[in-house]
Amino acid sequence: MSNFATGAPPDAAPVPHRDTEEPAFPAAADRSQWRYRPRRAFWRSRLVRAITLVTLLALCALVILALVREQTGTQGFLVGLGLAVLPVPLLLSAFRWLDRVEPGPWKNMLFAFAWGAFAAALVAILANSFAVRWIATATADPDSADTLGATLVAPVVEESAKAAAILLLFLFRRRDFGGLVDGVVVAGFTATGFAFTENILYLGNAFGEDQEFGSSGIGSVTAATFFVRAVMSPFAHPLFTVLTGIGFGFAALAPRGKRLRRVLLPLAGLLLAMGLHSAWNGSATFGGPLVFYAVYGALMVPAFGLLTWLAVWSRQRELRTISGVLPAYAAAGWLAPAEPLALSSMRARQVARSFAARTYGPSAARAVGEYESFATTLAFLRDRALRGTAGPDFPAREQELLHHLWQRREVASPALTYAARATGLAWAPPQYLDYDGYNPYRS
Repeated sequence: MSNFATGAPPDAAPVPHRDTEEPAFPAAADRSQWRYRPRRAFWRSRLVRAITLVTLLALCALVILALVREQTGTQGFLVGLGLAVLPVPLLLSAFRWLDRVEPGPWKNMLFAFAWGAFAAALVAILANSFAVRWIATATADPDSADTLGATLVAPVVEESAKAAAILLLFLFRRRDFGGLVDGVVVAGFTATGFAFTENILYLGNAFGEDQEFGSSGIGSVTAATFFVRAVMSPFAHPLFTVLTGIGFGFAALAPRGKRLRRVLLPLAGLLLAMGLHSAWNGSATFGGPLVFYAVYGALMVPAFGLLTWLAVWSRQRELRTISGVLPAYAAAGWLAPAEPLALSSMRARQVARSFAARTYGPSAARAVGEYESFATTLAFLRDRALRGTAGPDFPAREQELLHHLWQRREVASPALTYAARATGLAWAPPQYLDYDGYNPYRS
């Protein structure tokens, strides 16, 4: 009879003795029937953190939109909102296109956009206003305060506020932040959100000025502001912040032991973003139209072209990484020989999904898409392992990805083999030989 049954105090119950190095628990219940589970601190719960973040961004949205409406008036706010939203889909689509090889989670992109549009914009409008008032009070020169605020204060405040979103994703979503493309895309979404809110303010104020002076049509201030901000330079804010994103992208590629490099590279990108932003604002503030257009043509356009080339090159580099890493898994029997070739071509990937949908239905196309995603993640994971940045959990993550591939290989492998041959990436046998899943005469 136990001590509990006889009424003895709990301390009298004997402690089980461990006889071996690996004790057995033959009486332990199945995990699904556990009554006692590890408890997390309340604030560390994912749900609590998600609710807190959404609430914070929603409050920032309410405050910043109220401040903008107060400055522009209700009618100006609505006009500014309608015009400011026009370039947003184009910019977001361009950045999402860069991220097609290994798309980042949409929740990260939505967070980046919301942070730029609401949190960063709120910090910027409050900090810029406070700095301008302080400079005006200290110098007794309001005109010079506005000039200094636009040229020196605004670039530092705005780029720092936007960089905070990239830093948060770099620290807390590290698995989704693997290199240059991820840095560029996150920075682009953040800056697009910031420019969206800023454009509401500028366009709303321009509309209010037109209403006051009776201007309308092509010669109005609203039309001129829209042309400069949404047609000529919709990429201005993304261009500045992408420099910060590139710094974080290089930091993500640095080996784990290079901590100093992981700090200095993002700081260097941030300083470059501030410098370019300051030059852009200064050209519009000091030099008049001629200096503005000169800076636009001599600095902004070449910088935009260079960064566009770098982003496209980084995407092609990701495809080359896939074609260079996955053949090792094909040699080990996990993939068919032609699969790495198809997986390293965006056109072949699309052909594989279309072939699966046409032959086996939408569920097969979805399975092929998942297979492509897992294979891409596997390639980048092994690439990081070869560079020493994968982390100690690499074997477990590799096994998990191989398991997902194996579950889908029956449908995905023939489709990718077909795609590699149909796009000319792999040798196709003559019609009198075994097709091995490929038939050029299939309707």
